Amino acid sequence: MIGIRQKLILGFSGLLVMVVVMGVFTIRQIDSLGGAIDIILRQNYRSVIACQKMKESLEQIDRGVLLTFTGHYDEGMMTIRQHEMNFRHALQIELGNITLPGEHQKAMRIRDLFMEYSGVIDQVTDSSQALSQRQKRYFLTLRPLFYEIKQFSGQVLEMNQANMNSANDNARQMAASAHNTMLAAILGCAVIALLFSYQAHQWILMPIKKLIASAEEISRGNLNLVLDTTSKDEIGKLSASFNEMAATLRKMRKTDMDTLLRTRSATQEVFKVLPLPIAVLDLNGEVEVSTETAEHYFGLKPGANVRDLGHEWIAELLHKKEPLEYATEAVENKRYIQHFVGSRECFFLPLAVPVPAGTALILRDVTQILEQLELKRSVIATVSHQLRTPLTSLRMSICLLLEERIGSLNGKQAELLFAAREESERLSHILDDLLDLNRIESGKAHLNMQPCSPSRIGSDGIEPFSVEALDHRVNLVNAFPDGLPEVMADPARIRHVFANLLSNALRFTPPGGSITLSAVEDQDTIRFSVANTGEGIAFEHLGHLFEQFYRVPGQQEESGIGLGLSIVKEIVEAHGGTVGAESDPKSGSIFYFTLLQQQR
Repeated sequence: MIGIRQKLILGFSGLLVMVVVMGVFTIRQIDSLGGAIDIILRQNYRSVIACQKMKESLEQIDRGVLLTFTGHYDEGMMTIRQHEMNFRHALQIELGNITLPGEHQKAMRIRDLFMEYSGVIDQVTDSSQALSQRQKRYFLTLRPLFYEIKQFSGQVLEMNQANMNSANDNARQMAASAHNTMLAAILGCAVIALLFSYQAHQWILMPIKKLIASAEEISRGNLNLVLDTTSKDEIGKLSASFNEMAATLRKMRKTDMDTLLRTRSATQEVFKVLPLPIAVLDLNGEVEVSTETAEHYFGLKPGANVRDLGHEWIAELLHKKEPLEYATEAVENKRYIQHFVGSRECFFLPLAVPVPAGTALILRDVTQILEQLELKRSVIATVSHQLRTPLTSLRMSICLLLEERIGSLNGKQAELLFAAREESERLSHILDDLLDLNRIESGKAHLNMQPCSPSRIGSDGIEPFSVEALDHRVNLVNAFPDGLPEVMADPARIRHVFANLLSNALRFTPPGGSITLSAVEDQDTIRFSVANTGEGIAFEHLGHLFEQFYRVPGQQEESGIGLGLSIVKEIVEAHGGTVGAESDPKSGSIFYFTLLQQQR
């Protein structure tokens, strides 16, 4: 049996042999071509350049001799000496680069002639002799030597040029041969590759395509498919494995379907008796399963489509798909729906939870929570109002006693009355905070919204605390930048926010510390911050700071009952903003809130 591995090795071996043969021939041709080029560049080219330099130097020497005849003796002698050196250097290169037959004899002849030529130059340039005699010797002796040296230099140059042309022709022939060899090898590889590709298509690709088509059928649920296993290679083994897998999947599907039917039946029975209204919807909004309360209260029967029930809030909730929390805050923010069950008014807090291939709609009955909240507000309002009248009388009585209008006081009596006045003032502030919080939560607190400058809001918030900050030796820094966009706010309510935040910051900032108020633009809001360098707050307490009646452990009694930051949170959220806190126990705390920018 020839497997896929053997078939691949057989096909690639032919290609490998062709590549190796082609590589060997190419390397040999490149080596030969490199040798021919080396002859041209390394041997003959140096001799050609040397002969050209000798001829040029000889011309310059002759020019220098003529200059000595025309009254430029010094310039002529300088030219002669300089180019004599150049000639000798070029001649030395030629003598060291003899590569052709007969080239050595001609080069030696050039050397002998130049030695003779140099001796005659000394006689021709002897300034002690008469000019006519020097000129006569130039034309009779020096000039013929000049032509003879030039002739031999030209012969050597031509010899090397001829050899360069011959080497160049050889290189071209070798390149053409290498080109033809490479072309033949490439064609051979291409033929073998085509043959191998054709065979690979028959051996491998066609069976794999059949396997892919079979796998697609199985993926579409056709588990009754049986593949052909007549091939004896790996493809045949894989087809047999596919058949075994399909058989196993058929058994598993039957088992899973039985289990699923039992589970679904049990789930539906349990689901129906759940107390909460719950319905599971498919992607089209059709109810697949629901509890009896969901069916009774909202008509969410299995098979019904929520778009046909007339509940607009369901369509909006499914469109947003924003899971809502079951927390009390969600109820107080009025993210609930009103629904009449018979003659009874009920309130439900909806929650849409994405589930595989659908959505689970859960409706929590918050009627009792809302009733308890309303009762709490009513009790707080009633108690606060009932306590205010006797408290006002008590404060007035204490003031009259301290003014000694009905008799003088001794020291101990005055001390007790001062303590009573402070406690009554503290109780009055607590009642004011309770009433403010109750009005804001119930929506009865009216907000006078108007465009406000952030820097003006900061200045108004800081001003009442300037003297107190000096008394505490705390540096109060106004870092509000100019040019920030205006915000929509109720100035009086925002001053109350700053009053709470600054009073807390002053209480917990030691003498010598600083409090910095700042604001920055953050997308469509302005973020206001109050940062102090006092003692920080532990991380585990940060998430509870804005809860009602929450006080960080370790605080003194006069620090309040934990309503100030709750009021700040309610005021800011009534403006459509958010609040938060950051703290480092070693460097202090930052309390911040955001206000919406004015729409332009």
